[in-house]
Amino acid sequence: MMSGCRGPVPPDAPVPLCEWHLAAASEWEHRRHGVTDILPSPCALCGSRLGVSYPSGWLCAVCEWRHGDLVDDELPTLRVDVVYYVRYDDRIKIGTSARPRQRLTAIWHDELLAFERGDRTVERRRHEQFAADRYPRTEWFRRSSALEAHIGGLAAGVGDPWALHARWVSEAVARVG
Repeated sequence: MMSGCRGPVPPDAPVPLCEWHLAAASEWEHRRHGVTDILPSPCALCGSRLGVSYPSGWLCAVCEWRHGDLVDDELPTLRVDVVYYVRYDDRIKIGTSARPRQRLTAIWHDELLAFERGDRTVERRRHEQFAADRYPRTEWFRRSSALEAHIGGLAAGVGDPWALHARWVSEAVARVG
């Protein structure tokens, strides 16, 4: 067992090892536990961009799907409906989709503010709840303190709405096995 290094130990080293041994220990740790980073492309199963790189390949950090594996066509079709809140200039749109990535690419918006689990029933409820701020015959609303407070509650503790969506998809995959 080695008690230390013969080379110079950096003054800020967490353990008394030279730079070469610190690098070797870091590489060993990364091989064993992986390195969290951005996937080369979104996960084919849940759409997450966060992954863990191992010498043997990438795993999705959300659903643990092996990056590059094809999704089995025999898996049941997953449906995760969400109500989305997007901002464009000084307006907010409240809409719903089971495929939010596809839907949001078709909508002009400056920012995705939040997701809420729910289908058209929840969307209609939100339209009624904020009807006083609604632009007539649209899904667009004026920014109001009530609407911003609701969105703030949905976004509280959520760094990235897409990560939350990926978790919901991952949970749906786990439920069907």
